[in-house]
Amino acid sequence: MRTDLNADVGESFGAYVLGQDPAIMPCVTSVSVACGFHAGDPGVMRQTVALAREHGVAVGAHPGFPDLAGFGRREMRLTPAEIEDLVVYQIGALAAVAAAQGVRLQHVKPHGALYNMAAGEPQLADAIARAVASVDRHLLLVGLSGSALVDAGHRAGLRTASEVFADRGYRSNGSLVPRDAEGAVLEDPDVVSVRALEMVRRLQIASVDGGAVRVQPDTICVHGDTPGAANLARAIRRALEEAGVAVKAMASA
Repeated sequence: MRTDLNADVGESFGAYVLGQDPAIMPCVTSVSVACGFHAGDPGVMRQTVALAREHGVAVGAHPGFPDLAGFGRREMRLTPAEIEDLVVYQIGALAAVAAAQGVRLQHVKPHGALYNMAAGEPQLADAIARAVASVDRHLLLVGLSGSALVDAGHRAGLRTASEVFADRGYRSNGSLVPRDAEGAVLEDPDVVSVRALEMVRRLQIASVDGGAVRVQPDTICVHGDTPGAANLARAIRRALEEAGVAVKAMASA
């Protein structure tokens, strides 16, 4: 058994610090770095890539809606062409910052509302997949396990990674519980690590209504802004390795 453990990072902006990137980085094998639209700025991007390189962690782009005030978690209705353009723009920005430090991007993972909308809207998902393919067909496209985004990646001829969330609640249809609902965000390291093992070993996770959701855990995410995120990542990594699960960057398969 094997999986990747990833975190969303680089989400500070200017004088505002968000997340626990230095503490999270030693625990994970891949990171998705904010590209300046929902969070991040050129300096934060450069510092985050440098931190990942220092720890031997694979780097990916984390493009989102142009929504700093809402942290990219508010839905925006844009055309497929607009979606394609904003994803290309953000991948390009991070790719240049990374290249300046001798780092090549591993993957692209949309953020927040863009990610959740693409999970259920094939037209939007196809726009994201086209954007990734037009920049670099060697990039992996990361999407929610069982989602339209993973299917769009396959249609575009991209390698994909199906993502699961140890620190988020699931609904019976496989979507994530909205953040304003009870059971959406999980903060107990013991609970989260048990859930991670459940997904890797049994390829399923319990939903908030008591059902079982089938999943493909190519990569497990811990949100960098979840309270105690570093403790969660540390607990998950330890539990996986103690169970004999190889934890490696998703592109190393």
